[in-house]
Amino acid sequence: MSRKPLIAGNWKMNKTPAESVVLSQGISNRYSRKWNKVDVVLCPPTIDLRSVFTVLDFDKSNIDVGAQNCHWEPSGAFTGETSIPMLKDVGAAWCIVGHSERRDYFGETDSIVNKKVRALAESSFNAIVCVGESLAVRDAGDAVRFVCDQVRAALAGLDAREAEYCTIAYEPIWAIGTGRTATPEQAEEIAAAIRATVADLVGEQAAASMRVLYGGSMKPENADGFMACSNIDGGLIGGASLKVEDFCELVEIASGYAE
Repeated sequence: MSRKPLIAGNWKMNKTPAESVVLSQGISNRYSRKWNKVDVVLCPPTIDLRSVFTVLDFDKSNIDVGAQNCHWEPSGAFTGETSIPMLKDVGAAWCIVGHSERRDYFGETDSIVNKKVRALAESSFNAIVCVGESLAVRDAGDAVRFVCDQVRAALAGLDAREAEYCTIAYEPIWAIGTGRTATPEQAEEIAAAIRATVADLVGEQAAASMRVLYGGSMKPENADGFMACSNIDGGLIGGASLKVEDFCELVEIASGYAE
């Protein structure tokens, strides 16, 4: 089954609203018809979502906006949180869930990630679900089991229809911001194991259609190696998403792998 490539930019805690307009406008200005072969998503900080959506909507670019986090409840006494209905109202259509930085710095557990994934799926909202292992886990030879356990926990309770709203992003934590990068062979091994786990959970058809992204410092210099892997369908882009030239080049590279 063919899967449309997906390139999603995670801006993390970077760019003021004014700066986000400049960056999103720069990316939008590079938009071309062959970008229609790729799903492109920009995930700025929450405070920038409306500004970025306004730029892309005005330009009629086929680029979506995504959030970096959400709360699983639609409203309530949760100071500092942002609900899914709020994200929808400012134009977001995607949300990153369970990023390693959320797990490591803010104590998000597999249970919390699952609550968010289920809430997003129930709201027909696209989730980019992050999983990945530390260097200690990889060196212990336990990477496949660890990552697949995270997938099982994140998707627990979902049926095949709800799983359609999920994309899995494999982010080897040891390759983020360290200058190290997993080899395409290492990434493909994990991606294939993720797909097999999804098949066990929600069926072969859902697994065949679900996209798996590589999220460990993908950049123009190494993107071809990952995009050529049969189980990798794009990238969750960190640092390179803050550079117009690099991010747009990644979209161009991904378009060459679209069927």
